[in-house]
Amino acid sequence: MSDPLVLTLSCTDRPGITARVTSFLFESGSNILEAQQFGDRAANAFFMRVEFDPGETGREEIREGFAPLATEFGMDWKLALRDRPRRVMIMVSKFDHCLADLLYRWRIGEMPMEPVAIVSNHPREAIEHTPLGDIPFHHLPITKDTKGEQEAQVRELAERYDAELVVLARYMQILSDEQAAHFAGRCINIHHSFLPGFKGAKPYHQAYERGVKMIGASAHYVTADLDEGPIIHQAAEPISHADSPEELVRKGREIESRVLAEAVRLHLEERVLLNGQRTVVFRS
Repeated sequence: MSDPLVLTLSCTDRPGITARVTSFLFESGSNILEAQQFGDRAANAFFMRVEFDPGETGREEIREGFAPLATEFGMDWKLALRDRPRRVMIMVSKFDHCLADLLYRWRIGEMPMEPVAIVSNHPREAIEHTPLGDIPFHHLPITKDTKGEQEAQVRELAERYDAELVVLARYMQILSDEQAAHFAGRCINIHHSFLPGFKGAKPYHQAYERGVKMIGASAHYVTADLDEGPIIHQAAEPISHADSPEELVRKGREIESRVLAEAVRLHLEERVLLNGQRTVVFRS
């Protein structure tokens, strides 16, 4: 078998899209391994993800052959290698549980990524319990007066390392509108709440004061609207009146790590397609 390819596409919905796409792949000598599709009737939009073995046909030949079909249907499309690890830059502050979880999953071969850099607004000692190995670490402190300069440094690092995805693994700084726009569609954040609700400082203490019976976490793409970006993955867990704020924090750490890891995996495997303020997620 050749290296599998993944074709993702979206366009205005109309009859015959699936038939034309699958017929093209068949005629090119490809073997479809997995195919999923979704028609959003409200938006009259069509979304599709196809994983396939191209056989003897090269990736560029597939790309050139598919281009006229994509133009005919007005598709927004992408053709990617399935098994190539994506280059990821991870940003973190003092809470390193999400970072540690991502690196562990990467080291055991569960996360298809290549961590190219760790960036923090705190010194390396703030996350001393998480082994980074040979991954470059960059301490970029930030203040109100230096925010623009620091964000420019972040963009420079992302370009230097050719980062395809930026992950905010409990990076406790609000990105400027400029920064959010620069990384649009390739920056994932973990929000320590089952959005929407309990924004700001000490969310678990807010939840405790309100006597909630569920806590959760949401992973979403970063946009200029704080914590309002398209949601990729969420999870929640029941709690009781007997749980202290410290217990909620402990349970929250586990949920946050799990939710962020799943969102990153889905993105890296080309399973997330943007649909306005929402996402279409083709799960495995």
